[in-house]
Amino acid sequence: MPLPAYKRVVLKLSGEALAGNIGFGIDSAVITSISEQIKEIAELGVQVAIVVGGGNIWRGLSGSEKGIDRATADYMGMLATVMNSLALQDGLEKAGVPTRVQTSIEMRQVAEPYIRRKAIRHLEKNRVVIFAAGTGNPYFSTDTTAALRAAEIEAEVILMAKNKVDGVYSADPSHDSNAEKFDSLTYLEVLNKGLGVMDSTASSLCMDNNIPLIVFSIMEKGNIKRAVMGEKIGTIVKGD
Repeated sequence: MPLPAYKRVVLKLSGEALAGNIGFGIDSAVITSISEQIKEIAELGVQVAIVVGGGNIWRGLSGSEKGIDRATADYMGMLATVMNSLALQDGLEKAGVPTRVQTSIEMRQVAEPYIRRKAIRHLEKNRVVIFAAGTGNPYFSTDTTAALRAAEIEAEVILMAKNKVDGVYSADPSHDSNAEKFDSLTYLEVLNKGLGVMDSTASSLCMDNNIPLIVFSIMEKGNIKRAVMGEKIGTIVKGD
């Protein structure tokens, strides 16, 4: 049996992915499906850390556009990621996968505080670790959180699972039928072309720390395993 291409990964899930076709909130069927896919790679010996967004419940930037102070809106978004993380933990535990949630904002009744060395120890014990509450600071996205945590725990790759696209395109494929899909890109190309893969802070962090990024669709079951096994799916973004 072929071995996984990566030993330690950060899986970045958008909040919208957890909403499924409902469009808002948390779809339990989606949680179950994602949990089963994560279990599949954990059983291969892959150490899995997860960062999940909160856009299915609250999006900080949208909140600030509605008149709420930007920092306050971002903190509300961080709390939304905690709700998603707890839901995902519940799904993983029900699937028989030992899981720990660590939050950047302390709330000891529901999760551990983020401690880098403890997170690495959990991973070494084959526990899935979910990083919640972003970086703990406003003005930073969960994409940046994924890049930061990947660097801190020395992950080999970030798997960015999307629910609307199956890779990186030159334009929004839902609005432009001529949009070109890229098989591979460099981080400099992403920044120079202004491609909406992740925000510029996250892209710069990945580039500076030489962390590759694989963008793929979460909607096709088995794609997480395919990415971990090194199959060519979606778009890979690397350094020069």
